[in-house]
Amino acid sequence: MLECLRRQVFEANMELPRRGLVTLTWGNVSGIDRARGLVVIKPSGVEYADLAPGVLVILDLDGNVIEGNLRPSSDTRTHLALYNAFPEIGGIVHTHSTYATAWAQAGEGIPCYGTTHADTFYGPIPYARDLTPAQVEEDYEGNTGRVIAEAFAGRDPAHTPGVLVSHHGPFAWGGDAAEAVYHAVVLEEVAKMALLTRQLNPNARPAPPHVQEKHFARKHGPGKYYGQGV
Repeated sequence: MLECLRRQVFEANMELPRRGLVTLTWGNVSGIDRARGLVVIKPSGVEYADLAPGVLVILDLDGNVIEGNLRPSSDTRTHLALYNAFPEIGGIVHTHSTYATAWAQAGEGIPCYGTTHADTFYGPIPYARDLTPAQVEEDYEGNTGRVIAEAFAGRDPAHTPGVLVSHHGPFAWGGDAAEAVYHAVVLEEVAKMALLTRQLNPNARPAPPHVQEKHFARKHGPGKYYGQGV
């Protein structure tokens, strides 16, 4: 079932260690078949060396396992909450990558200090608040997804395809699993650049809004001209 999507999600998961975004098993990627309402996700705690398309888990959007012999990622309910909240996304990545997680643990979003950030993320990368004790007890992973959605009130998740979860780490997403990994890579790099910027100048200001707008629009706007097109 969903052999093509399984392969895509497998390849996206394997890209995480290749890109230096995960240590041990601290990360996961999922992808969704919107037409069928089914999600493919990495199983919980499985070493990347032991991963294969056939061991990935297939679930419906209510979390029922449709196919697979292993437990799905412990972050599954966060992924499902995001798929339900953001119907335009097709893949999700969660990591504990060093620099993005440092910002999450510091309790800050990432300001847009320069054009590298603005090329991919429109405005600052948001910070999702702490869960209440009741939310942790009731449905920790599901409510993590819900506070991410809350942080995007008034924002377009397609224009800012990532978030930092308080004291936890980054989530990123995209049109499919591969694009979600791309955004996770960029998020980690801009997190590193922002930290270095803050260290060099604690009073550094974000890039001027007109510069941010220009760099985002030239890659994503209706008149985009970056790259060679199709």
